[in-house]
Amino acid sequence: MRAIIVDDEPKAIELLKSYLNHFSSIELVATFRNGLKAFEYISKEPVDLILLDINMPHITGISLSKMLPDNIKVIFTTAYSEYAVESYEIQAVDYLVKPISLERFTKSISRVLSSKTHTTEKENQLIFVKSGFETFRLVSTSILFLEKDGNYMNYHCKNQKIMARETVQESMEKLPDTFIQTHKSFIINLENISSFTSNELTIGKEKIPISETYKNEVLKRLENNASR
Repeated sequence: MRAIIVDDEPKAIELLKSYLNHFSSIELVATFRNGLKAFEYISKEPVDLILLDINMPHITGISLSKMLPDNIKVIFTTAYSEYAVESYEIQAVDYLVKPISLERFTKSISRVLSSKTHTTEKENQLIFVKSGFETFRLVSTSILFLEKDGNYMNYHCKNQKIMARETVQESMEKLPDTFIQTHKSFIINLENISSFTSNELTIGKEKIPISETYKNEVLKRLENNASR
């Protein structure tokens, strides 16, 4: 599990880093003292967990959390208990009031790891993609979107792009229902969307069109995801 820390206090970051060292299944990949810098990183790199201070300059932790993809788990860390109610409305995993003890921190991380353990098979489904003489074994969550190019389908993944000779229908048949077609040339993974309008959606730095043919179904699925 990949984690980041966002806190404008260096001492708070060092304390959380020392606590995370006790959990081998969590990899601390970055720390930030600026929420906007953290958001920029998240838009480019996969992150599973964010330890997020609330009262920060430029952008508050509450505001930043509302910009995050649904699949990123949030643990708020703050010296101000009055934000607790709003943090739970955002469905944060936990709300830790400073000073944070290792015992209390451990209980919070246990919640995260427990929920990760119960990830459904569908979310972790393996997809086998044949490209030339090679067959690639992909976890479905690593696939951002698929793009049709003539007789080929390009699988845009988090760390690579794979070209396979297959039709849109053949691709859809092997993908779990977290994927949906948005256009004659595009299939997207709903779990990796960062924002959307009625005409397009954003995955990482890419803008994916939503055509009139698929608009009603796509917007319905997006709205259902947002209300969960």
